[in-house]
Amino acid sequence: MSDILCVTSRRLCKEDFLTRIEKIAAARPKGIILREKDLSRQEYTSLAQKVFDVCRPYQVPCILHSFVKTALWLHAKAIHLPLPLLKTLTEEEKQRFDVIGVSCHCVKEAKKASQLGCSYLTVGHIFNTDCKKGISGKGVSFLKEIVRESNLPVYAIGGICEQNINQIRATGAAGACVMSLLMQCADVSGCLRNLEKPEESHGIS
Repeated sequence: MSDILCVTSRRLCKEDFLTRIEKIAAARPKGIILREKDLSRQEYTSLAQKVFDVCRPYQVPCILHSFVKTALWLHAKAIHLPLPLLKTLTEEEKQRFDVIGVSCHCVKEAKKASQLGCSYLTVGHIFNTDCKKGISGKGVSFLKEIVRESNLPVYAIGGICEQNINQIRATGAAGACVMSLLMQCADVSGCLRNLEKPEESHGIS
């Protein structure tokens, strides 16, 4: 089972977006987080329906991002949220999801997300990345602290590649989130295979 979550970015994609999504789904990552936050709700809903259709035959979870009303309307089973948005969800809304992921940036946020009933955390950014130009990565020691203090699966994000992913695993993290690499690589299945942990991984079920 993969321990890699793909995070999408249409703007980084060098081919038709849905074509790229199908290549990623066919490679069977842990899940695909549809992060396209720049879209209107209507645009996002339309795209989410198409991505669900692409992911379904491969049995790869499509995790919607931030658009709670869209997720509820589509009966999505998984959603990823920034912590402030998680705080606005009612208990009834939370019960509609099997999986709730939350983005955290410090131990305090990680603990709060756990108290609010989330399923897993993403933490970053760990390494320097073009997506966060001018802002230094927080490093593996920061990630290790979050892993140590959290009772939830933790997925690192930010500048992760084949050369540094074993540093992520050495912290005890459940896995990693990858965006730019999977949006742009020439060989999706080969790239994902090189990133994945050889033995069974932990995290989203």
